[in-house]
Amino acid sequence: MQPKLLKYILDIESVIEEIESIKQKTQNDFNNFSNDIILQRAIERDLEIIGEAIRKIIDINPDVQITASKNIIGLRNI
Repeated sequence: MQPKLLKYILDIESVIEEIESIKQKTQNDFNNFSNDIILQRAIERDLEIIGEAIRKIIDINPDVQITASKNIIGLRNI
């Protein structure tokens, strides 16, 4: 596996772990989450990072199949 490809995959894994941590912090309750603007911004940034990493993975290796990649990449622009 190409080193850059592995880096982007590990970036995605790290961000997913961060999102899971935020879910635990808010007790997986949307009301708790929606009352904390800092957590909202953190999740927004995490989604941007995932979208950018997926875009770069596809740029490096267009044969990589990622389900709903266009939708995920589109999250960067919301």
